[in-house]
Amino acid sequence: MKRFAVILSFAALVAGTDATEAAIRQSLVPKARPPLVAANKSLPRLLPIFGPPADAVRPRARPAIPGAPVSHRMSFSMAAHAGVATSLMPRPRPGNSAQPIPAASVQTQPRGVTSGPVGAICGDSSIRGRKLSPIPAQVQGCGVADPVEVTEVDGVRLSQPATMDCTTAKALKKWLKDGVKPVVGRKGGGVESLSVASSYSCRTRNSQPGAKISEHGKGKAIDISAVNLNNGLRLTVADDWGTGAKGKMLSQMHKAACGPFGTVLGPKSDQYHQDHFHLDTARYRSGPYCR
Repeated sequence: MKRFAVILSFAALVAGTDATEAAIRQSLVPKARPPLVAANKSLPRLLPIFGPPADAVRPRARPAIPGAPVSHRMSFSMAAHAGVATSLMPRPRPGNSAQPIPAASVQTQPRGVTSGPVGAICGDSSIRGRKLSPIPAQVQGCGVADPVEVTEVDGVRLSQPATMDCTTAKALKKWLKDGVKPVVGRKGGGVESLSVASSYSCRTRNSQPGAKISEHGKGKAIDISAVNLNNGLRLTVADDWGTGAKGKMLSQMHKAACGPFGTVLGPKSDQYHQDHFHLDTARYRSGPYCR
């Protein structure tokens, strides 16, 4: 009996060992992984099986930490965005400044509305152009009460319309009739036109800061840079003054202007009149000022 019992115990031990080995072998076999996408019919069929959508794995901006300094990159981006936004905003138009405008900086041409057709003006059939509405003063001392826009005087065309008062227009006619045409005579077929460098302009004398208002700002002045003849010949102050026959003719014209005009300035006067004659109708107690 004892031998039989021992045999049964050994058989049980062997059976237990086999079960244990079977369990160990079973535990070493890898289990099948569950599908990455849940079998949910509500999910889109086109959802990739490789993981969540790309948008889900993008890093999200971290919330700002109170008191933490802003990075230089973020500061630059914010500043650039602010700069673009500001540049796209329309700027207000400049209004009338409360501070007086320096007269030297004003170079405004008249923009008056015409009040008459082109034709004879200033009560003289040989002065042609049209009347303008009054030119208001932008700074103290400027402006013209009865301006005219002259295009032709005594049959001589002006290179550009010149704004002035009638006193100056009549002085220009007298100078042309008595001091320009007789000097030119029949040379080159006679006088065809005058090159106008400037007429009305609200500015100081020679555009110098602190100087008095120029006669140009009162409609009493005109600048002439050349006399043009019918054959195309030109007598220019800049190139011909003081040289040969042309220079002599210009000198005679300059001298003849002294009388019809109260002020006559040319290349001998100063550095500001090297290329034109300045002619204005200002009057002085001592008589015309001509240089």
